[in-house]
Amino acid sequence: MIDALHDLPAPAKLNLFLHVTGRRADGYHLLQSVFCLIDWCDTLDLLRRDDGVISRVDLGPALPDDDLCTRAARALQAASGTRQGVEIRIDKQVPWGAGLGGGSSDAATVLIGLNRLWGLGWSRARLAALGLTLGADVPFFIGGSNAWVEGIGEQLTPIDLPAHGFGLVKPPVAIPTAAIFGSPLLSRSTPPAIVADFLADTLAFGRNDLQPCAEVYSEQVGQAARLLERHVGTSRMSGSGSTVFAGQRTECAGLVPGAIGEPTGWRRVLATLPDDWIARWCRSLPDHPLRGWLDD
Repeated sequence: MIDALHDLPAPAKLNLFLHVTGRRADGYHLLQSVFCLIDWCDTLDLLRRDDGVISRVDLGPALPDDDLCTRAARALQAASGTRQGVEIRIDKQVPWGAGLGGGSSDAATVLIGLNRLWGLGWSRARLAALGLTLGADVPFFIGGSNAWVEGIGEQLTPIDLPAHGFGLVKPPVAIPTAAIFGSPLLSRSTPPAIVADFLADTLAFGRNDLQPCAEVYSEQVGQAARLLERHVGTSRMSGSGSTVFAGQRTECAGLVPGAIGEPTGWRRVLATLPDDWIARWCRSLPDHPLRGWLDD
């Protein structure tokens, strides 16, 4: 029996575009998006306990005792009937409230890791169904692939993406998701798109329908977008913000084929940013680092 699992990655994601195509009678918004995994990761350690206790030791910013990771562990413990417990340690690197899915990714890695640590043998589909009860983005990270996303975020179709490099800028402002989806400025009638149109130009296609609302909420989002547009390329916000990103393809001039380096414009961005803003150059991932841990 395994006693511990160390250095488990929990990668962030970007919404390469995010369209709001309608609204259901129950108030949930209908979306289209592409979720792209990136190499900005939190790192988790899971230490098995025989007493059934689930505990959390923070290696990053302090979080509530009842955070999404401990909720995920308790949900799996209850659903599986195991008497085992776990001590969860997280080296938190992906910022909270950034539109990067960091909390959902941590929870997914907890579920994937505990499935192995506790010897449960659950399938990917069974684990994803449990993940959906914790949050709409959790099944994506369990799924293991970049995805075309529809519905209210629960319809995931794996998609192959070209390699990209991305410059991410996270202003200090935290934007409540409810404030964005409740904004009178939010467009809810973007025509449905098709995959072929997106694949024709993965970096310039579409927009984030939530971004105009976010820019009204905080001018920092617009400042980040303009800075990236000026020095890197087409920019947009990820999720409901406040991270803004711009990308470049592997074959762009000035980049090394097969390994996306930081372009000159990115260094100009870094030289311009205020001290309390977060910036990082990331690479896209072809799939989740723990994809092979689950049977399809």
